[in-house]
This record gives sequence, structure tokens and C-alpha cells, in this order.
Amino acid sequence: NPEGVRIGQDKSRHRRAVKVWDKREFKNLDDSVEIGTRNIKVALRRLRKWARTGAADELDLPGTITSTARQGWLDVQMRPERHNAVKVLMLFDVGGSMDDHIKVCEELFSAVKTEFKHLEYYYFHNCPYEGLWKDNARRWNEQVSTWDVINTYGADYKLVIVGDATMSPYEITYPGGAVEHWNAEAGVVWMQRLLDHFEHAAWINPQPENWWRHHQSIQIMHKLMEGRMFPLTLEGLDRMTGELNR
Repeated sequence: NPEGVRIGQDKSRHRRAVKVWDKREFKNLDDSVEIGTRNIKVALRRLRKWARTGAADELDLPGTITSTARQGWLDVQMRPERHNAVKVLMLFDVGGSMDDHIKVCEELFSAVKTEFKHLEYYYFHNCPYEGLWKDNARRWNEQVSTWDVINTYGADYKLVIVGDATMSPYEITYPGGAVEHWNAEAGVVWMQRLLDHFEHAAWINPQPENWWRHHQSIQIMHKLMEGRMFPLTLEGLDRMTGELNR
């Protein structure tokens, strides 16, 4: 193939291979990594919708004062603890060119696990296809159907895809374009199914924004997202939360 098939090579050099015939091991993101800066968490805090549900195990001080004054004796009032009710589904691209961004993605992963009580996540490689997975060590044996993910999580979930969108354009636009397996349907088909189901969606790209115009695959994905692609910077996260809050 004029664009390259990689066999028996230690690692990618030019990242142009159309197919990779090697056993490749990807690592799960580490959510225990120490956050390099609290600013990521601060930026994500805009994506909040407060609610009080569950057991009434928190002292309601204003309610206690009001009720005590009205009753004439101490009348302790309790209420459920307030928490962030926003539901988030995240899809993380791993392996290949994403290896360059592991540290910042781990910081993001740690931040979202802290900030969002209702968080679900899955992994994919380059472009979401018919299967996603929870554990990269078992990605071939324990895949979850993308249809099942769509049917499991309601449209009230906010979809956030994290990836550099740097790949061969074939991987998005053609059946059989995936690097590591035969995909019967093009990546664009699965992307559109995800976007049709999840009304609020955004793509976080760790590649510098001024590089995006030099990659055809990023331009394709940016168009699919209808412009809802944001850089993995504090300013980009701020723009993303503003979009998801609309």
C-alpha cells in the first residue's frame, strides 16, 4: 500500500500506516495520577446542575431555624446532600498518536472522576466503531456493542469524546478503513448514530488548535461535530462546558 502497512516495528514512526499487523498493547488511563493543576477541575465545574436526592442526612440549618421559630421548640430539619446531577458519558481514544497525550488525558480523567457523580466511560481507538471497551487489556475479548451503549444511556447524558482525531481519512469515511479490524460500517456512520442520540455532545482534542487545519481527518471530524470540537486547554474546556450547558 502506498500509505504503508506496519509489520514487526517497535513503534510508529510517521503514523501513516493504513493497517497494523502487530499485537499492540494499550494501557488503561490512570485515574489516581496527581492532578498537575487544579484549574482543569475548576474549568469543569461550570458543567453542573445541582440537585438534592437520596436520604435526608444533612442538617438543613435555615429550615431548622425557621421551623424552630414557628413551633416554639427545637425542631431539627434534615435534607438530602446536594450533588452534581449532570450525567456524563466519555469516550477516550487510546493508543497510537494518543500516546503523546497520556499525561494530560490522565489529568483530565482524574478531574472528571472527581467532579461528576454520574460518569460513565469507554475506550476506542482512532474512531468509534461497532464496539467499545472498558479495559484495554481485554479490548478484543470484552467489547461492548456501541448499540448497547446508545440504548443504555439516555439522551440526557452529555457525550464527551476525547481524541486527537489524527488518522487516515479512510478510517472515518470507508467501511474496512479501521487500522486493526474489519469494520463493516464506516466510522462516520457510528459517529452520526452517537450524535443523533446524544443531543449535547462535544469533542476534546489534545492537538494544538492551530494544527487542526493541517490534518484532513481532524477537519472531517470537526465538520461531523458541527464545530463542537475544543482544544484540551483551560480556555477550550471553558468553551466546551458553555456548549454543553446550552
